[in-house]
Amino acid sequence: MIFIENEGIHDPHLNLALEEYALRNFNHGQDYLLFYINKPSIIIGRNQNTLEEINHEYVEEKDIKVVRRISGGGAVYHDFGNLSFSFITNYDHKSLNNFRKFTKPVIEVLNKMGVPAELKGRNDIVVNDKKVSGNAQFSTVKRMFSHGTLLLDSDMGEVFNALNVKMSKIKSKGHKSAKSRVANISEFLDEPMDINTFREKVLEGLYENREEFETYHLTDEEWKGVHKLKKEKYDQWDWNYGKSPKFNIQRENRFKVGEIDLRIFVEKGKIKDFTIYGDFFGRKPVSEIEEKLKGLRYRESDIRGLLSEMDLKPYFGDIDKEGFIKLVYGADEN
Repeated sequence: MIFIENEGIHDPHLNLALEEYALRNFNHGQDYLLFYINKPSIIIGRNQNTLEEINHEYVEEKDIKVVRRISGGGAVYHDFGNLSFSFITNYDHKSLNNFRKFTKPVIEVLNKMGVPAELKGRNDIVVNDKKVSGNAQFSTVKRMFSHGTLLLDSDMGEVFNALNVKMSKIKSKGHKSAKSRVANISEFLDEPMDINTFREKVLEGLYENREEFETYHLTDEEWKGVHKLKKEKYDQWDWNYGKSPKFNIQRENRFKVGEIDLRIFVEKGKIKDFTIYGDFFGRKPVSEIEEKLKGLRYRESDIRGLLSEMDLKPYFGDIDKEGFIKLVYGADEN
């Protein structure tokens, strides 16, 4: 495994561009590890509605950067007390959504530091039932990454001020408030540790008992490619905020694969616009489903006829198909 040096960059737009660039352009067949520490920012999941995930006024006032990533999952707050890690490997269907595989070495490092970390739920590393790390994945046809956060000493006040945490998520975790289910790793360490020391210890731990690992520095030409991707994608409002459609029907439900929130615009009995939001993980873009539903009559037989023939698992994971069909067209619960 080769460690990619991000040269101390704290710009979230550039770090996410670097991660995607490495995924798509670096040597296939080789495994890479990337670390980055972002300045205060909110990193939005690929399928989320940005304006409903953030405290917009607070974010504007504090100049907190908002950037959408290409992986699924929920919104997370980053700052100088948070270390992000990314394992970039060949795509393997057995590895997709296998968070245990990729979090295991990180958990082992934390355990050796005296932190009783474990994987719990879909994708969370927890200590004493409190979340200290969230994880997500993205794959192309040939390559994939599994990345996550490690909350060492983040400003928890800012975490809750900047994010609008949905009550459905809080209830599903079995806690009364978001604050009660998130913690910093520093709370479980015997001695204080700054983020740079923590970064080095995690890196050393991941490579312990392995052959000498290589640190890779990007060439000037590769950095030009990263900056180009940043400018054309990660700096753009349309990418970070733009997925906010007109709708007159909203339906949401929490499945075992995550939360799914539908926005449907129906005009003269036909679906004119259909947008899927959520913190689920899937390999294929849900835009393919959205496009198939557009133009369809908004009636159960038409919707069922289309969706029953589709394999939804590549888009959402192991979803209950009947439950999804009923979510698209079903009686309101309230």
